Amino acid sequence: MTTHVHFVGSIGLDTTEEVFEAIGATVRPYIKRCPDGEVGGRRLWISWQWPLLRATAFLVPDESRRLGEGTGLSPLRLRAGMKAEDIHFGELGYAREARTSYQDFLRARERGTLPREVRFQVCLPTPIAVIGAFVVPEHIPQVLPAYEQAMIREVGRICAAIPHRDLALQWDVCIEMIQWDGRVPYMPPPPDMERVFAGQFSRLTAAVPSDVELGFHLCYGDLDAKHFVEPQSLAKAVELANLIIANSKHAVTWIHMPVPANRDDDAYFAPLEDLRRGPDTELYLGLVHASDGVEGTLRRMRTASRYAGKFGIATECGMGRARTPEMARELMRVHAGAASAFSG
Repeated sequence: MTTHVHFVGSIGLDTTEEVFEAIGATVRPYIKRCPDGEVGGRRLWISWQWPLLRATAFLVPDESRRLGEGTGLSPLRLRAGMKAEDIHFGELGYAREARTSYQDFLRARERGTLPREVRFQVCLPTPIAVIGAFVVPEHIPQVLPAYEQAMIREVGRICAAIPHRDLALQWDVCIEMIQWDGRVPYMPPPPDMERVFAGQFSRLTAAVPSDVELGFHLCYGDLDAKHFVEPQSLAKAVELANLIIANSKHAVTWIHMPVPANRDDDAYFAPLEDLRRGPDTELYLGLVHASDGVEGTLRRMRTASRYAGKFGIATECGMGRARTPEMARELMRVHAGAASAFSG
């Protein structure tokens, strides 16, 4: 029984060509989908969307506030006199990046670097992630609907440009995961959170054609390679995954959940018994860490196997932030070593 490997999104190498070559050289037998590594401005996940939002005619910086320690950025607010109906976003850049990287992906596959059956994976942040992170809380309700519509148009452009048989889309769920967990005071849950999240996931999944694979990455943040708050167990991730699956208008192909390096205990993994996934929904556990390599990864895998059934492996978040290319390549080797050695 093959243990498959999943890459969340960012890889930490310089070019898409390097990403595809490194993946092909290390985890080729274990990979089903391959992202482009989120190179360049996308390496810091959604941060490249701040200047796009700032460049609009209806958002201005709120100089009295800051977007977290060390960012040097201010959150954005509606310009005086602007109404929700005035807000419109054009291209967000995700479809343009995907179209370009897909050409690199095709060349890698034609060279035999990647297996012929591997799909090209495009990772997108949920609209709540971007607007919730960069817009002052009191103006999120006015701005969010327009950005969601723009993101749905990005999905349409991606699906029009890339053959569906080659495409897999992943929604990155970070702000919602932290709000659902409820332990980060500066990210409080929105009113009527369950209804709000259910509605968003219903709309986002309805935008994806049925023959495009669809997955979700549940995330506790990864600024400078550290979670905003460490999960106490997988209980909250399982709850949110069940909400997503129940409200999805599209078959959920995979769910990814994080596992801290210091958690190899039964209490952390036991909530997986409550995960309501169908037989065709893959589970990937982000239990690969550079700190303890193959040995630590296998230790966590053995505990997880008591509760998860069949599962694949990944890092807990992307591999691009605060990590060198050497560490990214080492993490790939850890994936391959653990996938090869595990016999659970």
